Amino acid sequence: MINKQYLESVKKQFLYYKTLGEKAMEQLEPEQLFFSANEDTNSIAIIVKHLSGNMISRWTDFLTSDGEKEWRNRDGEFEETITTKEELMAVWNKGWNCFFDTFDSLTPEQLETIIYIRNEGHTVMEAINRQLAHYPYHVGQIVFYAKMLKKSEWNSLSIPKNKSNSYNADKFSKEKSIKNFTDDELDKLK
Repeated sequence: MINKQYLESVKKQFLYYKTLGEKAMEQLEPEQLFFSANEDTNSIAIIVKHLSGNMISRWTDFLTSDGEKEWRNRDGEFEETITTKEELMAVWNKGWNCFFDTFDSLTPEQLETIIYIRNEGHTVMEAINRQLAHYPYHVGQIVFYAKMLKKSEWNSLSIPKNKSNSYNADKFSKEKSIKNFTDDELDKLK
């Protein structure tokens, strides 16, 4: 039972971060997605390309082949080759679709199965946790960059600045309940 709850909870968290990244990118002008502050800084487009490359490598044949595929060109993920917002969103969705298609096929019984990433063994649960740290790390970069690049008012994706007291008052005005934090957050992002 706990393993089923784990998979459900983790899926909601991944969906939350996917949505967070999309809502941040939606607020930008297309050209802002390709802006890089300097040669050592990745544009949002590069971050998306890297995330997608990682997802496709890690989640293709997840249970049967090493997560770092021989055909992956990780260094190429950091080269500017995407030129339009439509192309960028297609790359974003390709990665996420690969991830969710594989993730949705997992069963609780498989969580202790050993898979490999660069010849290092991980349980399926450890591999999921590894990506649950990696993907939000990059989505956080996208959100931060988007906030900096936004030329007009930023539409907050979390608790708006100076609104913590009202947010908490609303939360504490309700009965205690057991649910995933993303349940309410995803509704707000829609």
